[in-house]
Formats: sequence, structure tokens, C-alpha cells
Amino acid sequence: MIRVRFLGTAASRPTVGRNVSGIAVQREGESFLLDCGEGTQRQIMRFGTGFSFCHIFITHGHADHFLGLPGLLRTMGLQGREDPMTIYGPAGTRELLRAAVRMGIERLAFPVEVRSLRDGDRVAFDGWAVHAYDVDHGVAAVGYALVEEMRLGRFDVEMARSLGVPEGPLFGQLHRGRPVEVDGRVITPEEVVGPPRPGRKVVYTGDTRPTRATGAMAMGADLLIHEATFGSEEKRRAWETRHSTAAEAARVAAQAKVKRLVLTHVSARYADAPRVLENEARAIFPESTVARDGLEIEIGYRD
Repeated sequence: MIRVRFLGTAASRPTVGRNVSGIAVQREGESFLLDCGEGTQRQIMRFGTGFSFCHIFITHGHADHFLGLPGLLRTMGLQGREDPMTIYGPAGTRELLRAAVRMGIERLAFPVEVRSLRDGDRVAFDGWAVHAYDVDHGVAAVGYALVEEMRLGRFDVEMARSLGVPEGPLFGQLHRGRPVEVDGRVITPEEVVGPPRPGRKVVYTGDTRPTRATGAMAMGADLLIHEATFGSEEKRRAWETRHSTAAEAARVAAQAKVKRLVLTHVSARYADAPRVLENEARAIFPESTVARDGLEIEIGYRD
């Protein structure tokens, strides 16, 4: 199961009900953060996501997306953490993020590495990876996509039995693509295993104008998390500040044929009335939701 927990959904500054940007992602026992705005450590405590993650992916160098790092790292140190941490950001933000790591911290009890990612770079894990891609925010900025590798095809147990394959290790060999011999006959994987099945995909834009790159990265995604700072009545301001409206985000989702769209980075003017943005998006892409702090989304396999 992939679980996405929204720790902060406000744009630029916190409101009474919304903290600034931060998302916790958990996948099969592994976890990481997407952005770390001021107050993220408290949101982690509030929503019970835990501090066990070893990777933080920062989309860009605006304060509402990384200023939570000093407090978060200090809290981890005071908790006795020893595991290393890696912080990623777009090229050009490495020194800024290093300064944030050092800010207000006399000594870290665990190692912290800061790495730069460029368009097309990926951070590989076991069976999945986080891909970075360029977005359009007027500064060095990237979006991130959690992309799982293709899964093995579905194993046809009844067909295997009918071919005389005994249950046990031979089932596993066939499922992994290795032919087996049974009573002098070779059974091939193609006889009992279906075509490979796609893994899951979650895409997070960070702050950006709608872009073709986001559409390409999000094609067929299970979840697209797209910023929607403004409604269409402020589309000129959205263009000037390199942000998106809810309708623009919905068009990206529709064109990319994603399964679900969640809007975040909500301007304070909509903080108490998110339905304005939600209705605007749903008129274009019905499977749209405006995130709230604490919202958790679970993503299972489609088949």
C-alpha cells in the first residue's frame, strides 16, 4: 500500500487551519517527505506519521517549502536518531539547503547529506524510484514522481496444475520467468504467466505553472498532486507569480488521464472556502479534491 498524508496544504504562509507545504509518503514500510515547510515537525506529531524517513525531497528554494528543516532535524537529534538523512533539491539550491541544515543546530548526532537533482535524474530504491523533472516557477524548481517498476504478470495457478506442475518451488521459478521441466516436458513461463502489469505512480508538482512536462510525467498516474494556488478569477496573478489555477491543474489531469487529482498549495483567500477551487476543478476533471491538512490517501494496485 502507498499512503500519502498531507501535512501542510497552504500557499506561502500558514493559516489557522492549514500549515505550509509538506507531504509524507509511505510505501511498503519505506517513507519519505515531499517538501518541509515551517512547522512540519509538529504536523508529523499531530498526524502520527513518525520520524523514521531517511529522505526529504525539496521542490524549490522558497521558504515555505524548506524552512521546516532546522526544527525537524533538531527534533530528530534530540530523539537520539543515528540513521543518516539525505535531502534532495533542484540544482542551484544545494548551498541554501546546507545552510538550512546548519541553522540553529550546534551539532547533528547523525549524518545529513544534501544532493542536487536535475531534470531526468532519479533516486532508485528497491523496485521503485523517485524521478525529478523540471517545472515552471521562475526559479530552479522540480517536481517529483514516485514510479514503481513493472510487476510480474498474473500467475495462472489452475493452468499450471493442469500442465502437471507441482505446487512449490517450480511455481516460483515459472513466475520469475524461468522454464521448468516436468516429466520430460518443458513448461515455459508464457504458458502460465500473463503479461507484465504496471506499478503505481504518484506525481507531485510543487509550485509551478501547468506544463507539458507534468502532463508527460503524470500520464496514467494513480495520483497527481498539483498546486492550485488560485481560482480562475485570479488567472492573471497565477501567470505572473508562476502558479496555477484549479482549472489549469484539472486540465493537466484530464489530458494525462490520471486516476485522481488532489489540489494543494491553497491561497489564504480560499483557506476556509476550498469548495470554490474544488468545484472549478471538478467541472473539468470530476475526480478532483482539494487537500486539507491531515488528509490521507491510500493507493492500492489497480488489479
